[in-house]
Amino acid sequence: MSGNKELKIAIIGAGSTYTPELIEGIINKHQTLPVRKLYLMDIEERKLNIVGGLCKRMVEHAKINCEVILSTDLDESITGASFVCAQIRVGKLPARVLDEKIPLKYDLIGQETNGIGGFFKGMRTIPAIMNIVHRMEILCPDAWLINFSNPSGMIAEAVLNNSKIKMMGLCNVPINTIDGLKKKMDLPNAEVEYVGLNHLAWITSIRQDGIDYLQKAIDEGVNGAVMQNIPQTSFSHDLIKSIGAIPTSYLIYYYFRDAQLKKAKEAEKCRGELCMEIEEQLLEIYSNSEVNTKPELLSKRGGARYSEVAINLIDSIYNDTNDIQVVNVLNNGAIPFMADNDAVEVCARIGRDGAKVIKTNCNNEHIKDYMLMMKAYEKHAVNAALTGNEDEAIRALLINPLVGDYNKLKPAYDELKEAHKAFLPQFFKDVK
Repeated sequence: MSGNKELKIAIIGAGSTYTPELIEGIINKHQTLPVRKLYLMDIEERKLNIVGGLCKRMVEHAKINCEVILSTDLDESITGASFVCAQIRVGKLPARVLDEKIPLKYDLIGQETNGIGGFFKGMRTIPAIMNIVHRMEILCPDAWLINFSNPSGMIAEAVLNNSKIKMMGLCNVPINTIDGLKKKMDLPNAEVEYVGLNHLAWITSIRQDGIDYLQKAIDEGVNGAVMQNIPQTSFSHDLIKSIGAIPTSYLIYYYFRDAQLKKAKEAEKCRGELCMEIEEQLLEIYSNSEVNTKPELLSKRGGARYSEVAINLIDSIYNDTNDIQVVNVLNNGAIPFMADNDAVEVCARIGRDGAKVIKTNCNNEHIKDYMLMMKAYEKHAVNAALTGNEDEAIRALLINPLVGDYNKLKPAYDELKEAHKAFLPQFFKDVK
């Protein structure tokens, strides 16, 4: 792909207040990534104009040769693109608030990507992403879809098994976890083995100079990085010892389920409500025509280093660098106990042909059993998202350890389904 005269990137969901992060990444990489056309597409004009206005000023301020076009038209935005970046939020932040708050009434964790809240985010998002994918098949069949819409793993599961479009899913947990671990252990050149599904992953090897420091990390009870958007709880030394690997941050919802539920119920505001406040503050800053760089407040939004991860990935594909990054792709033998067509989150070498997964030696029984259970949940959930099959939805939720109890999940499911009715046409096909 390298050497194209005109590199076009489309960002779908560009009204997101995260977008200036991506623009900063494109500006920083402009020497190796000659983006000539940048389409910022969103269906909400107010946010697109405010965020897009700042993005245009950032590009002008950096004096790089790149035309920034704001659009509400998906087809126009992706036609002839080399890369399509998706960061969509169907139903926007008010839908997230419903995902987080409704489950609490039924003593279930309400969370953006996990449990029944995350399930409904998947139900809304997967059909919208598949729509983008089907348009890409016609308008830019050779383009890469780089997705960081949540739930990233379930979306990868859906796209990679139901389309020929080249696609990778991304998350900022791996880079923060791996770098945090290297820093804590003073192993700057360590090769870290990262094994799991999106938001359900573990560090299973930390090798430097031929020595694996995993046992040392376990003995010291080393924790991965804490994410801005997760209530802080550290994993105890005893827990890490029992697991035999270093858990990543989202596992607090599984390993400390009751404590996280209690925190969520006692919180004055849910994370979605806080994000709405931060977003409005950001939009106000972005509206100031004097501002032409990324504001500091953006770091509080919880997406630290997303742009770095996304732009690094695009740069590695475009320039065929073959460096190692953590991505959501089909397993293809990377994790021995997972099927080849399971979307997993693993280390891979990234180049012009995409991701070449790095085979892991993970034989941890706890990780194996957890991953197989959660992959079964994801497969049922993806099928429900694509077909609107209610039995599949319920089967998925019965498997998920954050849901499970039928007497809780059924009324929560019914209320969430009704609350999100406008964004769930597949579940309301028979309703006239």
